[in-house]
Amino acid sequence: MPTDQILNIVVTLAIGLIAGAVGGLAGIGGSIIMLPALGLFLGYTGADKPEHHMYMAAAMVVNTVVAFASTRKHRQAGAIEPRITWRLTPPMFVGILAGVLLSNVMEGNTLKLGLVGFLWLYCAYAIVTTVRKLPEPDPEHMKLGWANIGGIGLLTGVLAGLLGIGGGIVMVPLMILTAKIPVRKAVAASAWVMQITAPAGALLKLATLGEHGQHWTEALMLAAPMAVGALVGASIGAGLTHRLKLPYLRLAIAVILGAASAKLAGLF
Repeated sequence: MPTDQILNIVVTLAIGLIAGAVGGLAGIGGSIIMLPALGLFLGYTGADKPEHHMYMAAAMVVNTVVAFASTRKHRQAGAIEPRITWRLTPPMFVGILAGVLLSNVMEGNTLKLGLVGFLWLYCAYAIVTTVRKLPEPDPEHMKLGWANIGGIGLLTGVLAGLLGIGGGIVMVPLMILTAKIPVRKAVAASAWVMQITAPAGALLKLATLGEHGQHWTEALMLAAPMAVGALVGASIGAGLTHRLKLPYLRLAIAVILGAASAKLAGLF
């Protein structure tokens, strides 16, 4: 095997390990690490950056692995709430398919810049809520109406399919702020739902890569070593979710996302 191929495997394996740990820790799938890292090490060709569609497909495949691995840890910790997961799943399933189809009519560079802007907004939210030290929602006051939870699922699904993210980066804060769901239950619900919706989004994105001059086999070749690393990382991250203090958890997520989005924007 050529040296450059071996190096690519090692690099993507490391990317998967880090992304898996972040995804398991925060229930965010890890795309915010994978997408900028793939762009940095593998690069783009042309102003419209068609490779970004392939990177999205690979990241969405790995999101599936992260969701399955982290869900097992959350189940063992007793953090999964069926009343939440069953109301989130149908609208998010529909939303992620719609988001993927929408992404296919957009240039890769536009999607990359949209992801950067979204990540900065989330970082600002995470930092503000850490500084202000918002109280943890009381489980007895959760707002689990079908319209409320379903709306969160639909919006999350559309953004997940459009940007190639796992969905937890949207779902977790929305569940905390609008549904008053405790953060650990929100993270666990996010992981559980993504194990169903992420495969659907990934399959559709892989099947439509030809529209952008990319091939699904290339995306799978990128995803395979990242998935191996993600399996290990997700297990570690999900376990830490139930041990870290909440302020440190939110601050860690903000720092990671800030660095990843800055790298994706080419600021350093």
